Amino acid sequence: MRIKSNWFKSGREHTPQELAGAVAFVVWRIADNALKNTRKANFNVEIGNQYFAFLNEFLFFLIQIADRIAFRRLTQEARFAFTSTLANRVAETLAENQNRLLGGNRQESKQQFIDLLNQRADDYADFDYDEDGPSFRFTRYLGYCMNQVMSEKDSGWIIDQMISIEAPGAVEMVEKTLRDLLETGPRSPPRHRTTVAGD
Repeated sequence: MRIKSNWFKSGREHTPQELAGAVAFVVWRIADNALKNTRKANFNVEIGNQYFAFLNEFLFFLIQIADRIAFRRLTQEARFAFTSTLANRVAETLAENQNRLLGGNRQESKQQFIDLLNQRADDYADFDYDEDGPSFRFTRYLGYCMNQVMSEKDSGWIIDQMISIEAPGAVEMVEKTLRDLLETGPRSPPRHRTTVAGD
C-alpha cells in the first residue's frame, strides 16, 4: 500500500491538530488495508458488526502506535493535542462509515469508540514501545483482541496473522508517516498515558 506522508506545502511548522488530521487519514487507510489483507488470507470477517469490530481493534492499535511516536517527538502538551485530535478524527470516520452501513446514532457510535479506546489504552500502557518499535507483548495484545472478534474457526490463527504479517507493516507505515511529517517538528519528553475525551 502506498501512502503520502509529506506536506503539500512545506516551510512551516504544523500544529499538532494539523498533524493529527494528516495521520488520521493514513491510519484509516492502513486499518482498511489490514482488513482487506486478512480477508484475502481466507479469514472470515462478515460485513456488519464483526467488520467494524475488526476495524475498531486495528485502529486502537494504530492510535497507540502514533501516540508512542508522539511521545518521542512532541512536548507533553503537543502530544496530548495530537492524540486527542487523532482519536476524535478517527472516531468520526469510523462512526460515519458504521452508521452509513448499519444505521444508528453517529454521536453514540463515536463515543463508544472513544470509551473503548480509553480502555485499550490502559492495557497497551503496560507494554513497551522503543526506538525499535512495539514489544512482542504489545503486538500480541492486538492479536488477543482480534481473537475475540473472530469466529471459532479463525480464532486460533488470527494471532499469528496479526503478529507476523499485519502489525509489522502497519507499524512501519505509521513510523514513516510521522517521521516524514515531523521532519521539522519539535522534539522532547514526558511519559504519561494519554486519556482521550470525546468532543
